Amino acid sequence: MSEAPVRTRTILSPWVQGQLTTLLARRGHAWLLQGPSGLGQYTLALELARAWLCDTPTDHGACYQCRSCHAVDVRTHADLCTLMPETLALELHWPLDEKTQKDLDDKKRKPSKEIRVEAARDMVGFSQQTRSGGKTKVVLVYPAERMNHITANTILKTLEEPPGETRFVLASEAAHMLLPTIRSRCQTHTMVWPSVDESLAWLQGQGVSDVDAPVLLRAAGGRTEDALALAGSGLKAGHWATLPKAIARGDVSAVSDGTPAQAIAMLQKLCHDLLAVHAGAAPRFFMPMDLPAAGSVASLSQWSRELMQAARTAEHPFNAGLMFEALVARAQLALRPKF
Repeated sequence: MSEAPVRTRTILSPWVQGQLTTLLARRGHAWLLQGPSGLGQYTLALELARAWLCDTPTDHGACYQCRSCHAVDVRTHADLCTLMPETLALELHWPLDEKTQKDLDDKKRKPSKEIRVEAARDMVGFSQQTRSGGKTKVVLVYPAERMNHITANTILKTLEEPPGETRFVLASEAAHMLLPTIRSRCQTHTMVWPSVDESLAWLQGQGVSDVDAPVLLRAAGGRTEDALALAGSGLKAGHWATLPKAIARGDVSAVSDGTPAQAIAMLQKLCHDLLAVHAGAAPRFFMPMDLPAAGSVASLSQWSRELMQAARTAEHPFNAGLMFEALVARAQLALRPKF
């Protein structure tokens, strides 16, 4: 009989590995990992949980060989509870409870984009159960800002005084949206921004080409994991460089390859950079030579407000083709040269 393959340690980016080592050396039953998207909050939270649950952890993380590590890998660890929106849990392959899964399978409702209060109540019950044999239990909440006030208040007492050896790690990309009572009960860790050289080396190590890596890193505002996601969506350096002037010409194909939400995000970045140039600042997402000399502060400011409003309804079941056309037509109006 052949032996089971030996699992190897997950290769983390240098900056995430450094933060993991630092946090494992510190005490505390509840951590809040905060920072903008693309800095690795979920990765760091999961590795913290894995190391806390590991049978033979090191100072640098989990062993990846024990029963506990395998259970985390296959999403069946009895002492790990994940609180996530159902949409994200499905995307990341975390199991839902039987009733929720049946409701979704029977199409009684759509997956929730918020962390539901029912899941929070299940977590409270989880925290009161006897451990399966390890030395601790862990609750991972991501993204923590997806808890509404009712959900957040449901976990509050357990977060403050967890029964037994339960530990919490909350990861957030918008910590300002959390209730002050949640933040005050956690030790806070602000995610580290890697240097440009570190980011480029890591992106290239993930298979992003030398040509695309610096452009996509800029397109992501310096957020490395967001840049990798852009690469995964098929975005290339040449397309990003030509996008501003294509929008000014009214070329709908410049944004129609993705979802309406992605198109709005691209247009918001273009609007941001044009406003920055009008204010005498350097653009953040595009190179200066790629931007059209267009629009006024007034027209761009109004466009920015309208894009913010559009972002709130981007997931609604509108006709995507018509929405792309409307977005580009509105962009052309805002970008009309002023003489």
